[in-house]
Amino acid sequence: MPATTNTTHITRHAPRTWSDHACPLTAATCLPTGYAELDLLLSGGGWPTGTLSEIYVERPGIGELQLLMPAAAALTQDGHRLAMIGPPSCMPYTPALAVRGVQIQHLLMLRSPSPDELVRTCEQLLVSGNCGMLLIWHDHLPERVLQRLQHAAERSGAIVVLYRTRRAQPFSRAALRLHVSRNDGRTVVKVLKRHDGDTPPPVQLDLHGSLTRRPVTLPMYRQ
Repeated sequence: MPATTNTTHITRHAPRTWSDHACPLTAATCLPTGYAELDLLLSGGGWPTGTLSEIYVERPGIGELQLLMPAAAALTQDGHRLAMIGPPSCMPYTPALAVRGVQIQHLLMLRSPSPDELVRTCEQLLVSGNCGMLLIWHDHLPERVLQRLQHAAERSGAIVVLYRTRRAQPFSRAALRLHVSRNDGRTVVKVLKRHDGDTPPPVQLDLHGSLTRRPVTLPMYRQ
Protein backbone atom coordinates (compact mmCIF):
# COMPACT_ATOMS: atom_id res chain seq x y z
CA MET A 1 0.00 0.00 0.00
CA PRO A 2 1.32 3.50 -0.81
CA ALA A 3 -0.23 5.14 2.26
CA THR A 4 0.60 4.60 5.90
CA THR A 5 0.06 6.25 9.26
CA ASN A 6 2.92 4.48 10.98
CA THR A 7 6.29 6.24 11.18
CA THR A 8 8.01 2.99 12.11
CA HIS A 9 6.85 1.66 8.74
CA ILE A 10 8.40 4.72 7.08
CA THR A 11 11.76 4.21 8.73
CA ARG A 12 11.83 0.52 7.92
CA HIS A 13 10.97 1.09 4.27
CA ALA A 14 13.19 4.13 3.69
CA PRO A 15 16.58 2.61 2.87
CA ARG A 16 19.74 4.44 3.85
CA THR A 17 21.44 3.45 0.61
CA TRP A 18 20.39 3.86 -3.00
CA SER A 19 18.66 1.11 -4.89
CA ASP A 20 20.10 -0.03 -8.21
CA HIS A 21 17.49 1.83 -10.25
CA ALA A 22 17.48 5.15 -8.35
CA CYS A 23 20.44 7.49 -8.66
CA PRO A 24 21.14 9.80 -5.71
CA LEU A 25 20.00 13.39 -6.12
CA THR A 26 22.83 15.76 -6.86
CA ALA A 27 23.25 19.44 -6.10
CA ALA A 28 21.03 20.51 -9.00
CA THR A 29 19.41 23.87 -8.31
CA CYS A 30 16.00 23.24 -9.88
CA LEU A 31 13.77 20.80 -11.74
CA PRO A 32 11.39 21.96 -14.52
CA THR A 33 7.76 22.07 -13.44
CA GLY A 34 6.39 20.62 -16.67
CA TYR A 35 4.49 23.86 -17.35
CA ALA A 36 6.42 26.23 -19.61
CA GLU A 37 4.49 29.32 -18.44
CA LEU A 38 5.25 28.50 -14.81
CA ASP A 39 8.92 27.80 -15.46
CA LEU A 40 9.25 31.35 -16.80
CA LEU A 41 8.14 32.71 -13.42
CA LEU A 42 10.59 30.69 -11.34
CA SER A 43 14.24 31.52 -10.79
CA GLY A 44 16.31 28.91 -12.59
CA GLY A 45 13.30 27.77 -14.59
CA GLY A 46 11.79 25.22 -12.20
CA TRP A 47 11.15 23.96 -8.68
CA PRO A 48 14.07 24.69 -6.33
CA THR A 49 15.80 21.60 -4.95
CA GLY A 50 17.59 21.25 -1.64
CA THR A 51 15.50 23.94 0.02
CA LEU A 52 12.05 24.64 1.45
CA SER A 53 9.39 26.30 -0.72
CA GLU A 54 5.93 27.53 0.30
CA ILE A 55 2.66 27.45 -1.64
CA TYR A 56 -0.19 29.46 -0.14
CA VAL A 57 -3.54 28.08 -1.30
CA GLU A 58 -6.79 30.03 -1.51
CA ARG A 59 -8.73 26.82 -0.87
CA PRO A 60 -7.94 23.10 -1.28
CA GLY A 61 -8.41 21.38 -4.61
CA ILE A 62 -7.80 24.25 -7.06
CA GLY A 63 -4.79 22.74 -8.79
CA GLU A 64 -2.10 23.24 -6.16
CA LEU A 65 -1.17 19.55 -6.21
CA GLN A 66 -1.32 19.25 -10.00
CA LEU A 67 1.39 21.90 -10.24
CA LEU A 68 3.84 19.37 -8.78
CA MET A 69 2.66 16.29 -10.64
CA PRO A 70 4.83 16.42 -13.80
CA ALA A 71 7.97 16.67 -11.65
CA ALA A 72 6.64 14.07 -9.19
CA ALA A 73 5.90 11.68 -12.04
CA ALA A 74 9.41 12.05 -13.44
CA LEU A 75 11.00 11.51 -10.04
CA THR A 76 8.98 8.39 -9.19
CA GLN A 77 9.58 6.98 -12.66
CA ASP A 78 13.30 7.35 -11.89
CA GLY A 79 12.85 5.38 -8.65
CA HIS A 80 12.65 8.28 -6.19
CA ARG A 81 10.04 8.49 -3.47
CA LEU A 82 7.14 10.96 -3.39
CA ALA A 83 5.99 11.61 0.18
CA MET A 84 2.82 13.47 1.16
CA ILE A 85 2.54 14.40 4.82
CA GLY A 86 -0.78 15.61 6.27
CA PRO A 87 -2.77 16.18 3.05
CA PRO A 88 -6.43 17.29 3.31
CA SER A 89 -8.94 14.46 3.43
CA CYS A 90 -10.32 15.52 0.04
CA MET A 91 -7.01 14.82 -1.69
CA PRO A 92 -5.00 13.28 -3.16
CA TYR A 93 -6.94 10.64 -5.10
CA THR A 94 -4.44 7.87 -5.78
CA PRO A 95 -5.83 6.72 -9.17
CA ALA A 96 -5.66 10.35 -10.37
CA LEU A 97 -2.00 10.47 -9.39
CA ALA A 98 -1.38 7.31 -11.39
CA VAL A 99 -3.06 8.86 -14.43
CA ARG A 100 -0.63 11.75 -14.08
CA GLY A 101 2.25 9.32 -14.34
CA VAL A 102 3.13 8.91 -10.65
CA GLN A 103 4.45 5.44 -9.88
CA ILE A 104 2.25 4.52 -6.92
CA GLN A 105 4.75 1.99 -5.55
CA HIS A 106 6.99 4.99 -4.76
CA LEU A 107 4.21 7.01 -3.07
CA LEU A 108 3.99 7.36 0.70
CA MET A 109 1.20 9.19 2.56
CA LEU A 110 0.87 10.03 6.23
CA ARG A 111 -2.52 11.39 7.26
CA SER A 112 -3.07 13.76 10.22
CA PRO A 113 0.30 13.40 11.98
CA SER A 114 1.01 15.12 15.27
CA PRO A 115 3.57 17.97 15.01
CA ASP A 116 6.30 15.79 16.54
CA GLU A 117 5.44 12.89 14.25
CA LEU A 118 5.44 15.19 11.23
CA VAL A 119 8.89 16.58 11.93
CA ARG A 120 10.39 13.20 12.78
CA THR A 121 8.94 11.61 9.66
CA CYS A 122 10.05 14.41 7.35
CA GLU A 123 13.58 14.31 8.70
CA GLN A 124 13.72 10.53 8.35
CA LEU A 125 12.51 10.73 4.78
CA LEU A 126 15.00 13.42 3.81
CA VAL A 127 18.01 11.68 5.34
CA SER A 128 16.97 8.31 3.88
CA GLY A 129 18.49 9.28 0.54
CA ASN A 130 15.68 8.22 -1.78
CA CYS A 131 13.05 10.94 -1.27
CA GLY A 132 12.83 13.03 -4.41
CA MET A 133 9.84 15.16 -3.40
CA LEU A 134 8.32 15.88 0.00
CA LEU A 135 4.96 17.67 0.20
CA ILE A 136 3.77 18.89 3.62
CA TRP A 137 0.42 20.40 4.64
CA HIS A 138 0.68 22.42 7.87
CA ASP A 139 0.03 25.99 9.02
CA HIS A 140 1.48 26.10 12.51
CA LEU A 141 5.02 24.76 12.49
CA PRO A 142 7.35 26.96 14.59
CA GLU A 143 10.27 28.71 12.92
CA ARG A 144 12.76 26.45 14.70
CA VAL A 145 11.05 23.37 13.25
CA LEU A 146 11.08 24.88 9.76
CA GLN A 147 14.78 25.59 10.21
CA ARG A 148 15.34 21.90 10.95
CA LEU A 149 13.43 20.90 7.84
CA GLN A 150 15.39 23.45 5.81
CA HIS A 151 18.70 21.93 6.97
CA ALA A 152 17.44 18.43 6.14
CA ALA A 153 16.29 19.63 2.71
CA GLU A 154 19.71 21.13 2.00
CA ARG A 155 21.39 17.81 2.71
CA SER A 156 18.90 15.78 0.68
CA GLY A 157 18.68 17.74 -2.58
CA ALA A 158 14.94 16.98 -2.67
CA ILE A 159 12.07 19.24 -3.67
CA VAL A 160 10.36 20.16 -0.39
CA VAL A 161 7.08 22.09 -0.55
CA LEU A 162 5.01 23.33 2.38
CA TYR A 163 1.32 23.92 1.53
CA ARG A 164 -0.25 26.63 3.66
CA THR A 165 -3.33 28.83 4.07
CA ARG A 166 -3.30 32.59 4.47
CA ARG A 167 -3.35 32.18 8.27
CA ALA A 168 0.20 30.79 8.27
CA GLN A 169 3.20 32.93 9.09
CA PRO A 170 5.70 32.84 6.18
CA PHE A 171 9.00 31.04 6.69
CA SER A 172 11.76 33.64 6.41
CA ARG A 173 14.22 31.32 4.65
CA ALA A 174 11.85 29.92 2.03
CA ALA A 175 13.55 30.08 -1.37
CA LEU A 176 10.22 30.30 -3.19
CA ARG A 177 6.79 31.45 -2.08
CA LEU A 178 3.74 31.16 -4.34
CA HIS A 179 0.05 31.97 -4.00
CA VAL A 180 -2.44 29.76 -5.85
CA SER A 181 -6.02 30.77 -6.59
CA ARG A 182 -8.72 30.01 -9.15
CA ASN A 183 -10.27 32.24 -11.83
CA ASP A 184 -12.58 31.31 -14.71
CA GLY A 185 -11.65 27.63 -14.49
CA ARG A 186 -7.91 28.29 -14.54
CA THR A 187 -5.33 28.00 -11.80
CA VAL A 188 -3.70 31.37 -11.07
CA VAL A 189 -0.13 31.27 -9.76
CA LYS A 190 1.39 34.41 -8.27
CA VAL A 191 5.01 34.66 -7.13
CA LEU A 192 5.28 36.23 -3.67
CA LYS A 193 8.99 35.55 -3.29
CA ARG A 194 11.72 34.13 -5.50
CA HIS A 195 15.49 34.00 -5.48
CA ASP A 196 16.19 37.08 -7.60
CA GLY A 197 13.90 39.27 -5.52
CA ASP A 198 11.43 40.70 -8.05
CA THR A 199 7.83 39.54 -8.42
CA PRO A 200 6.56 38.96 -11.99
CA PRO A 201 2.89 39.18 -12.99
CA PRO A 202 0.72 36.13 -12.17
CA VAL A 203 0.15 33.40 -14.74
CA GLN A 204 -3.11 31.59 -15.42
CA LEU A 205 -2.72 27.89 -16.21
CA ASP A 206 -5.11 25.42 -17.78
CA LEU A 207 -3.78 22.40 -15.89
CA HIS A 208 -5.89 20.03 -17.96
CA GLY A 209 -4.68 21.37 -21.30
CA SER A 210 -2.45 19.06 -23.30
CA LEU A 211 -0.51 22.06 -24.62
CA THR A 212 0.18 23.40 -21.14
CA ARG A 213 1.65 20.29 -19.53
CA ARG A 214 4.98 18.95 -20.78
CA PRO A 215 6.97 15.86 -19.79
CA VAL A 216 9.81 16.43 -17.34
CA THR A 217 13.15 14.74 -17.85
CA LEU A 218 15.82 14.34 -15.19
CA PRO A 219 19.23 14.80 -16.85
CA MET A 220 20.48 16.82 -13.91
CA TYR A 221 19.74 13.95 -11.49
CA ARG A 222 21.76 11.32 -13.28
CA GLN A 223 25.37 10.49 -12.69
